[in-house]
Amino acid sequence: MANKGWDEFEIGAMLRSFDGKIDECSAFTPQRDRNYSQNNSHVASVADWRLIKPVFNKDYCIDCQFCWIYCPDVSIISRDKKLIGVDMDHCKGCGICVEVCPTNPKSLLMFPEQADEETELANWPAKDEEK
Repeated sequence: MANKGWDEFEIGAMLRSFDGKIDECSAFTPQRDRNYSQNNSHVASVADWRLIKPVFNKDYCIDCQFCWIYCPDVSIISRDKKLIGVDMDHCKGCGICVEVCPTNPKSLLMFPEQADEETELANWPAKDEEK
């Protein structure tokens, strides 16, 4: 696909985030080395204007992949059908990942942008006992 400006795409055009397979991008691969599509805004970071962020607690994750499926910004990093993290350069803090998480307690929770992740993980909510 030729590079186009935002106003040159046809109505309904699908813009893919990556060229090739999405699973070729390891979480440990630097962002600059990922195989992003030329039509992707991969160089635009939203980290400086996001107010809340998701924090991931792997101890509660059941790898259902709901967060990965529903994330509108391809910010959930999953490898071999296992959630391994969140791409904070592209996450806008919408909270959809938290809303679709089925675990109890949720494996993703939203916290203020300045929150320390280690502190939040240490104070993670306990499981709600159903009566």
